Amino acid sequence: MALDARGIPEELPASSRAYAGFQGRISRTMAGSQPWWPPRGQAAEGAPNVVVILCDDMGYSDIGCFGSEIVTPNIDRLAAEGVRYTNFHVTPMCSPTRAALLTGRNSHAAGIGYVAHADPGFPGLAMELADDVTTVAEVLRDNGYATFMVGKWHLCKDADITDTGSRKSWPLQRGFDRFYGIMDGMTDMFHPHALYCDNTRITPDAFPEDYYFTDDITDRAIGMVRSAKASDPAKPFFLYFAHGAVHAPLNAPAEDIERHRGAYEQGWDRIREERLERQQRLGIVAPGTVLAPRNSEPGDDVPAWDELTDDQKKVFARYMEVYAAMVQTVDTSLGRLRETLEELGEWDNTFVLFTSDNGASREGESQGTSQYFDVLRHYHGGGDLDGAFDRDLAAFDQIGGPRSLPHYPRGWAMASNTPFRLYKINTHAGGHTVPAVVSWPRGLTGVAGQIRRQYVHATDLYPTILEITKADDADHRHGVPLKPLAGHSFLGSLTDAEAPETHREQYFEMVGHRGYYRDGWEIVTRHAPRTRFDDGEWQLYDLRTDPTQTRDLAADHPKIVADLAARWERAAWENQVFPLNEGSGLLRTQRPEREDAYARPVRLVPGTPTLERYRSLMLVYRRSFRVLVELDFAPGDRGVLFAHGCKSGGYSMSVDDDRLTYFHNHSGEMSELACGALKPGPRQIVLEATALRGGLHVDVRVEVDGEERGRLDGLPMPMGQAMFQGIDIGIDRGSPVSWRRFDAEGTFPYVGTLHAVTWTPGEHAPGAGPETLAKLREIGTTFE
Repeated sequence: MALDARGIPEELPASSRAYAGFQGRISRTMAGSQPWWPPRGQAAEGAPNVVVILCDDMGYSDIGCFGSEIVTPNIDRLAAEGVRYTNFHVTPMCSPTRAALLTGRNSHAAGIGYVAHADPGFPGLAMELADDVTTVAEVLRDNGYATFMVGKWHLCKDADITDTGSRKSWPLQRGFDRFYGIMDGMTDMFHPHALYCDNTRITPDAFPEDYYFTDDITDRAIGMVRSAKASDPAKPFFLYFAHGAVHAPLNAPAEDIERHRGAYEQGWDRIREERLERQQRLGIVAPGTVLAPRNSEPGDDVPAWDELTDDQKKVFARYMEVYAAMVQTVDTSLGRLRETLEELGEWDNTFVLFTSDNGASREGESQGTSQYFDVLRHYHGGGDLDGAFDRDLAAFDQIGGPRSLPHYPRGWAMASNTPFRLYKINTHAGGHTVPAVVSWPRGLTGVAGQIRRQYVHATDLYPTILEITKADDADHRHGVPLKPLAGHSFLGSLTDAEAPETHREQYFEMVGHRGYYRDGWEIVTRHAPRTRFDDGEWQLYDLRTDPTQTRDLAADHPKIVADLAARWERAAWENQVFPLNEGSGLLRTQRPEREDAYARPVRLVPGTPTLERYRSLMLVYRRSFRVLVELDFAPGDRGVLFAHGCKSGGYSMSVDDDRLTYFHNHSGEMSELACGALKPGPRQIVLEATALRGGLHVDVRVEVDGEERGRLDGLPMPMGQAMFQGIDIGIDRGSPVSWRRFDAEGTFPYVGTLHAVTWTPGEHAPGAGPETLAKLREIGTTFE
């Protein structure tokens, strides 16, 4: 038998010979042998830690070092020791910015060109990170970094935030060793609807009275860093700290709100003027910079503060007090993280970027509300914001606390975006120009307190991090060749105020609004829904002399407009931007057939964890449905039979004093239906909900053993994300559907023999079902 040089029979198959050779290596004597270990990534010697702190919906002027009256000493200290970028740009929406920032590719090219609550079936709107882009976490992990994330992810489909959905676009599958936070776009800061630790959903029955989401994720981030440095002090880390603040709903601890009492009684017009004055003193904007006029476009308009009633001024000022308090909690979080890094001796070699994911949000519309989801109802044509205001005035002191989910009116978003025009979603400057502060004590010397005016985009962070960490980039991911980077390192400008710009041009697109920047010129549109996309809607601004976009020069420079419009078109094709959102609603309505599985009947038994939000929603959303409760009742049995939703919207049923009650909550407005006594023995309780035309309202009827016990007609149907939480059986976890019941009994777990509760979805409401898709497509092609 012939043997090879290693003493392995040559006639063995190649795979067997390789295994035999390995066995031989580990079975021979250790003396003189050479060990074999697979190669592993190793960070460069002295490589810095990297911390990216991303706020949600924070406006350009909302922190002290960018002109705010809000006291932010920790962020201001970061700026005093590092540099501020006054020309830093993101996309006009949260999910796309997060995709661009993490991947270094434009958001559509990364697969997420819109907020990740859609899946219309186009590559640029896949609502999950594409297979042919890498994240900075993936690359740094391959280069020997520990990688951590806390806070808001919002980079995967609704249907995948389920126990059986794909996890391929979840944090751990996209490069993070550890994750703690929320998967959705927003949450109740006092009662998060669904927390995730790594790949696992957490559903606590209740939260402590002093719980606050920003404090929680700060604790987790500090714990991750401490553990990593205890395990391997030489291993650098990457921490992506993605705040849920200051996105609506606006919640803050009472003592923080109280610090701002009375600070906003002068109104948004005066606050804007004062912020601009500070910005000029600080050097954020040039002396003589013109404040953009008060937003006046129909649907985006803001009244003069002096035109408001006294009651409006009182309530609107309260909203901004809560927002300011929320900004301050972000600053406190940074201070706590810094103290930890200083204690560990890691601060000097930590690169920190603090920024926001888009401009301030106008989603509170003209009047704001203490229940954010009133605004969603208003969008669907079923809202009464005047009535909501009267409720907010009556419950003034609760605004911002655990029983409210507020958002401020768009006048305050205008003030937050000082000195720019318009808001989040718009491709004008107010939508995508954000504050940015960079600190790295060991790597940036002699630059303390300096300002940088070079144009920088979110896609530039990825290559910058690669340069400062000396990490090798990937060219394939799981065997798939990668899209080229869109960003360019801005490290040169960090150390040199006169360094040339590396990011010379950039396209923007959001819900039909378009924009293109090149070498100081920018074209932009404010596209009206359900109108044709027309080159005649382009506006042109010379940002070198008019950064606040007050002088439209399109008529004076048609050749520049034509050139930039052609560049936008080319960039749109290269980055899979098409089809454009023409405003028909098709983008949010069209879903893949595979999601039909989430509308199948489900039988839940006691002990089942909270059914996830999206699966629960599909059982009832804009359709009729039936809920069957099976139990053996004995006198004295009591508690919640089922609960779907939370304080912002939902419905539930419970038994107390041997009597059955149905609760229906819409944006905090409660309807209760007394359904009479239950007799001992096996019982079947049925909730029959009939969706009315349009799916905005529902008639409900309750039966016990076939006998009707009561009905309520024309109730508002809880809408979409308004039902933050999914379905609970035998308990009402987290935020309650009914505060009255919660105050008396807490989570009120059922004591008795509850066998199961079954949801059976019915027909879609007339005018709200799949048959509307054809009509929406027809509308869309009219304006394409």
